[in-house]
Amino acid sequence: MAEVMDHVAIPEAPSFVSLLGEIAISLTQIASNGYEAEVERATEMLVSAFRAGHQLLVFGNGGSSADAQHICGELVGRFHKLRPALPAIALSSNQAVLTAWANDYSYDEVFARQVEAYGNPGDVAWGISTSGTSPNVVAALRAARRRGLHTIALTGEGGGMAAEWAEVLLAVPLRETPRIQEIHLITYHSICGAVERILFP
Repeated sequence: MAEVMDHVAIPEAPSFVSLLGEIAISLTQIASNGYEAEVERATEMLVSAFRAGHQLLVFGNGGSSADAQHICGELVGRFHKLRPALPAIALSSNQAVLTAWANDYSYDEVFARQVEAYGNPGDVAWGISTSGTSPNVVAALRAARRRGLHTIALTGEGGGMAAEWAEVLLAVPLRETPRIQEIHLITYHSICGAVERILFP
């Protein structure tokens, strides 16, 4: 005899148009709260580092790991124009290093270990975490500061524990992860485009 399942109401997903409306509200909210000034500070930090021959290390988990690789694609490759490559490394892209250290020691230290390996004073470490509390992102930012690297944290509202170790805190003033991630994309696209325009006018 077939099992009778209790009926559970599943909330209806918002339509595409209503979703766009939500995103538009988020953008309007962020445009009026001073977030732009921090975007400009991050841009200036990267421009100064690249001009001085330093590199960028970027890291995050899950979707933020994909964002880290996206940023490196824009800088090593191109954003709008053909120009010399800029040195940027996504610390989640070396699977052998990532899994070896996570297996033998601790996943919380997988990015900090690579900051120790690759980072030099004057480089920039850019951590991405929608909550700002990812232990491995926080640990890497802390390790970067202690080694004399400059630090950027791209987070959600408040910045979480990452805020303590960030010279530039890009804390999107939202709490819903998908909306934060959408603003993260716009943020780093803006930064990559500005860096390219300034360095290669």
